[in-house]
Amino acid sequence: MELNETVSVLKGVGPKKQAALEKLGIRTIGDFVNFFPRDYEDRRRARSIGELEEDKPALIQANVELVVKDPYRKGRKQILRVLVSDGTGNLELIFFQASYLANTFQIGKRYDFFGKPAANFGKLQMIHPDYAASEKGLIQGIVPVYPLTSGISQKEMRAWQRAALRGIPKIEEYLPEEIVERNRLCGCDYAVLNVHFPTDKQPLLAAKYRLVFDELMALQLGLLAARQKTIDGKKGLVFHSGNAEIYIHSLGYQLTSAQQKVAAEITEDLKSGRVMNRLVQGDVGSGKTVIAEIALYQAVKSGFQGVFMAPTELLAKQHFEGLRKSFQPHEVKVGLLTGSMTAKEKRQVLERLAVGEIQILVGTHAIIQPDVTFENLGLVITDEQHRFGVKQRTALSEKGSDPHVLVMTATPIPRTLAVILYGDLDVSIIDELPPGRQKIITKAIDESRRHTCYDFVEKELSEGRQAYVVAPLIDESEVLDVKSAEELYQELRDRMKEHEVALLHGSMKQKEKDDIMARFYENEIQVLVSTVVIEVGINVPNATVMVIENAERFGLAQLHQLRGRVGRGKHQSYCVLVSKKSSEMAAERAEIMVSSQDGFYIAEQDLKLRGPGEIFGTRQHGVPDLVIADLARHTKILNDVKKEAERIIADDPGLKNPAHQGMKQRVLKLFGDDFSWTL
Repeated sequence: MELNETVSVLKGVGPKKQAALEKLGIRTIGDFVNFFPRDYEDRRRARSIGELEEDKPALIQANVELVVKDPYRKGRKQILRVLVSDGTGNLELIFFQASYLANTFQIGKRYDFFGKPAANFGKLQMIHPDYAASEKGLIQGIVPVYPLTSGISQKEMRAWQRAALRGIPKIEEYLPEEIVERNRLCGCDYAVLNVHFPTDKQPLLAAKYRLVFDELMALQLGLLAARQKTIDGKKGLVFHSGNAEIYIHSLGYQLTSAQQKVAAEITEDLKSGRVMNRLVQGDVGSGKTVIAEIALYQAVKSGFQGVFMAPTELLAKQHFEGLRKSFQPHEVKVGLLTGSMTAKEKRQVLERLAVGEIQILVGTHAIIQPDVTFENLGLVITDEQHRFGVKQRTALSEKGSDPHVLVMTATPIPRTLAVILYGDLDVSIIDELPPGRQKIITKAIDESRRHTCYDFVEKELSEGRQAYVVAPLIDESEVLDVKSAEELYQELRDRMKEHEVALLHGSMKQKEKDDIMARFYENEIQVLVSTVVIEVGINVPNATVMVIENAERFGLAQLHQLRGRVGRGKHQSYCVLVSKKSSEMAAERAEIMVSSQDGFYIAEQDLKLRGPGEIFGTRQHGVPDLVIADLARHTKILNDVKKEAERIIADDPGLKNPAHQGMKQRVLKLFGDDFSWTL
């Protein structure tokens, strides 16, 4: 039996079963042996019937005393009752729609049964237990539990896995011997066998460790190879580092130690002669903008132009005003380019940009249009990178000759996940807020206290402040019992007649959204009812209250981002989480939000609670789904793997060495054919 043969070679896999297996992604024998259990049942110790407890799964060994078909049902719907005994008591086994099993059980013969006892009319029963003759021992030991689909049973899956593992040739080692020894890894063949049918706990742990290591190795090799391809043979522009100190001294205030550290890392990159590719993560209010200014100042004073791309027009305008004000004393010319400008305005900006009269250009994705040309682009900065695709970032970089790239985000990403999502970037973190910044008072309430919450909102409005109210949906849903933005808008407009209430959501045209946000910024609108479209928005210092309805429907990282819309001015700010349904996870999330304002801590907790895919939609970053590795739990293995992968790529960037072909094939399999350009 070969790994590339179809599953139809297995006994019992006909066209219907083959179609069902395909739904699970299983097409070949190789897919089969790499389809790992989702859990295990410990069936190593048989219990006596007298020991059984309700709802606690157990293995028993008992003799069949009686087999009875339900006399009131006929044919396939007939219920089968089997009475078994082991000397400590009797137990009734129930099999629904299973009259065909009547001849399976022999009176007086000993069988193994595994199932969950349930109480019915004062006596214990087992419904549809696993079973096998005791002498075969087929359901004993540590037994795998697989993810299934309709038409496939655990019994069938286990039988096919056993047959596949017996039939395939030995799985050859693909990692260099020194890596296996240095990381104390078991062999590939041992790992695959023991992840499916472990003889004990230790072999299972060794097998899982090896398979996690393998998957993370393929992931890291792929990301590092992509990074190497990006920077291979490229010489970076050299900036004069002394300019950083000049600008920092001119600020008139002290940078935090975290800002100083990140500024130094960027300055080192800019003078190194290598192309900088760096991600700067910083919580809302941590002072990322001044870091961008320090880098842009170095670019301009070294004879280059800089570009700053923001995800929305309003945010671009806000950055433009801020940079123009900061750079005016230094005689640095800043320009703005957005989609809403007139043709004449755009032409004037483009003409000035092409001859170097504009030294720093701020704008939206309009910047990446073909007619935008720079005289000498040296630095590219993108704000809120996850709002842009990789292609947009690349298109912007191509406006210059290998310019330095700085990516900024206020979305805290756990270090573990940042390594994966931004594998082609160095990561800097501003994990400290400037002194004197007020904490946002956060409260979690249930629906019964909604009116009290909005009484408080009205009090803040009467003092001249503004408020955000966020809902999970735009329109009312017949399926979900949640508040919609439309519903809230009508409710609050009727309630707060003295104040201007507006509705904002993602289905609106960009111009309409920008107009509403501009009016909110100018305090022409006091209450902005919105969906998560305002998660990344402009800075409105006068907004002091954030109310999040149905908070149980949002992830932690998203709740934190929404809370970050307030707390930007001199007045005390508040965030109220209104939950309709309470679950253990919802209560846990609310407690984390109330007790902490540390975005990185919150992001780590979110990773543990929900996993990486849900948090950040890893698919959009071209990161493949992981089968057995868990980025939240396997941080240490990931760090070990990263060191090994870095050594390999440093020696053999394209994995061309014959000894590395096994690794190369695993990378291509994990990332898919579209990744072949990298290797």
